[in-house]
Amino acid sequence: MARYSRRQFIKTGLAAGALVSAGNLPLRAARQTATDWVTLGKSNINVTRLAFGTGSFSGQIQRDLGQEQFTRLVRHAHERGVRFFETAESYHGMHEMLGIALKGVPRDSYRLMTKMTTHDGVDPQQKIDELRRLANTEYFDIALLHWQHTPTWPTDTRKWQDGVSEAQEKQAVLSHGASVHGLPALRQFPGNQWLQVAMIRVNHKGVRMDGEDYNTNDLGNVSEVVTHVKQVHKQGMGVISMKLVGEGAFTAREDRQAAMRFAFKNAGVDAVTVGYKNTAEIDEAIENLNLALA
Repeated sequence: MARYSRRQFIKTGLAAGALVSAGNLPLRAARQTATDWVTLGKSNINVTRLAFGTGSFSGQIQRDLGQEQFTRLVRHAHERGVRFFETAESYHGMHEMLGIALKGVPRDSYRLMTKMTTHDGVDPQQKIDELRRLANTEYFDIALLHWQHTPTWPTDTRKWQDGVSEAQEKQAVLSHGASVHGLPALRQFPGNQWLQVAMIRVNHKGVRMDGEDYNTNDLGNVSEVVTHVKQVHKQGMGVISMKLVGEGAFTAREDRQAAMRFAFKNAGVDAVTVGYKNTAEIDEAIENLNLALA
């Protein structure tokens, strides 16, 4: 039998005790980053926290790059880990440009969101099929009713809601929701049973955010917007923030960093979309969000 001195026994006992104690300590949470995959509420769709937006000034900034430069930008974002791309019917030509830019990239390596303008006299199924062809994709991970800006939008868009739900049953889209402009429309989000994903304008200064008049350049009501973000998030909706940099109004990097912190730390959004015109802006957005999450 091995013999231990009193000193050895004490040292061994202390070491064992330390291991036991360490086992009871809470593990440090893994560091969150801009390119982590997160689930958008009960939709069960996972996206990267940072998205690649294609609607800067309704897509003009991205269109003006030309296809070759735009493709280079999309591929750079994908390589850096930004795997969530979004566009809209009203960003004229951007479905096609995005489809070309992502050609050959494994479809399961990224998520794709479209936003549809809910015009009267348009068949939702035909519109979804048209946009899928333009974007060169079999399905959209997320389809949103775009630019809902009246308090009656939940009843006005019933045909579109039914059409999107039918497309979801056919796996042409995997989840659905709406983007909103103006407080009267936003106030209809909490309690809405159809919405799975909510796209809401959020930044710390209220620039291009929601007020009583959807079509105004005045500052939005930041406090009320954040209240509604938290309400719908608690309800189980995934929340994506837009207008993070005030549609390009935040020219100082400190403001862009503050906007990231506010969106995630104060409002509690799941993901945020930003439009880019060069690779440096993508790299900065990743760094800003990483700092905000640290």
